[in-house]
Amino acid sequence: MIGDDLSPEQAAAAALAHALAQYEARFNAIVNHTPGLVYQFLLHADGTHAFPYLSGGCAPLLGVQPLELQADPDLFLRLVLPEDRKGYLEAMAVSKISLSSWNWEGRIWIDAWKDVKWINLRATPHAALDAAVQWDGIMTNITDSKNEQQDALRSRARLAELTDHIEQVKEQERARIAREIHDDLGGNLTAIKMALSMLAARLPPEQPQLLEKATYLDDLVDRTIEAVHRISLDLRPSTLDLGIVAALEWQAREFEKGAGIACDFRSAERELDLDPELDPDHAAALFRIFQEALTNVAKHAAATRVTVSLRRVRQHLLLSICDNGRGIAPADRLKPHSFGLRGMSERARALGGTLTLSAAPGGGTMVAIKIRLAPAPVPNRGARSEPRQQ
Repeated sequence: MIGDDLSPEQAAAAALAHALAQYEARFNAIVNHTPGLVYQFLLHADGTHAFPYLSGGCAPLLGVQPLELQADPDLFLRLVLPEDRKGYLEAMAVSKISLSSWNWEGRIWIDAWKDVKWINLRATPHAALDAAVQWDGIMTNITDSKNEQQDALRSRARLAELTDHIEQVKEQERARIAREIHDDLGGNLTAIKMALSMLAARLPPEQPQLLEKATYLDDLVDRTIEAVHRISLDLRPSTLDLGIVAALEWQAREFEKGAGIACDFRSAERELDLDPELDPDHAAALFRIFQEALTNVAKHAAATRVTVSLRRVRQHLLLSICDNGRGIAPADRLKPHSFGLRGMSERARALGGTLTLSAAPGGGTMVAIKIRLAPAPVPNRGARSEPRQQ
């Protein structure tokens, strides 16, 4: 008979059991206080899957008990809304193949509360036995943040619509004021000039001081007519009635004369009629973006040359303005009072297009505006074309 003292082994086993119990208690305390569902997801080589571990956050998040989901692992996929299941499965497949993090956001239907929740899933994969893959991760409820995000997007969309409406109303008001100034004031000033000419012709030659005053008034009327013409053009250039190409080309020439900076306008669209595909409001908005871009060049670029390109690429119109100035620093775009750039971006977004700022080839800045043209009307082959009246 041989007798051994097992007290050290029993003491070591008791100590190990106590340490494991403490570790499990600490782990459960951490998991139970985690805002979400801590889980393990196992995907076998044959496509079957299981949830080896589900924390107590399962019921508050998914509306089902952990044992219920472990008994029926397909239940989770059925909770995902049908329109979001494809993204869920694709994200899982990519994570499985590359063993990269599995990040997914989607909506689930909580039958217990008859409600939809947004959840965020983040899990880390690692290879398991028999070519299986296991993910350790956490699911959290992001419904509130998603709702706030969607509210912000809706508010931004409404604000953009309001801004676009205000710009259209402002452009229409400019056109109305320009028309009234040109027609009413211009007509009245022309009549005054004619009357002054008649009066000057009848003045007695022995009173030269009266003729001098009449000449002064005639010059004053001429300067006023020029001012009226200039103000009308500033409010709404009449060249817009000739089409966007003619308007942009005219503005480029005016900029060259006013700022003293060479401006080269290039366009292959001179022979094309863009007006049916670019309504007057969009043409005016694009023209204002162009004006603002040239104003920024004159104020900040210290450039000596500007190159403007207008071209059509299928159903899009591309306008680019390049200068050879000092360029724009990233910090300049974030200035709190940089309303010019923001206004240009908002106008482009209202047109359903985009505006990008980048470094121009050889230095300087390039502003590129891309907008979508309306589909060209299909000609009626059966209709007889009438001659255009001159």
